[in-house]
Amino acid sequence: MEMKKRINLELRDRAPEEVTELVLDNCLCVNGEIEGLNDTFKKLEFLSMANVELSSLARLPSLNKLRKLELSDNIISGGLEVLAEKCPNLTYLNLSGNKIKDLSTVEALMEMKMMKMKRKMKLVHLKDMRKRKKKRRTRMMMRMKMKQAQNWEREKRKWASPT
Repeated sequence: MEMKKRINLELRDRAPEEVTELVLDNCLCVNGEIEGLNDTFKKLEFLSMANVELSSLARLPSLNKLRKLELSDNIISGGLEVLAEKCPNLTYLNLSGNKIKDLSTVEALMEMKMMKMKRKMKLVHLKDMRKRKKKRRTRMMMRMKMKQAQNWEREKRKWASPT
């Protein structure tokens, strides 16, 4: 069965926007490329395309919510940089049984992931710094209010005491 037909079958009268999981295992890719999958699958979190004779990820649409991608037993040999760009939240990737011959193919993907992790770590650090500044400001405001209250008490005592 061709990939387009399989996608229509897997939709089961649902709109592509509602689908969170899509299993296209063992269907056929025309010319080794993805077909029938497009940007309308906005909520897609799990995609499995195992043993579909896939050789290229060039036509992979942007899938921002995709977390798990199963690409085992295909004929992919490169072009993995596309994954970092099109699937920014990917946490699980299975490439076993593909035609990847050297690690440089996978290293490009790992470097991109590391860059994203560093950016996230910087954001966390900045958020932490903002929290510290906010706490410091709050403490300073509390001290000022305490001093004002103490001064007010002193003034009250002065006015209340007979001279």
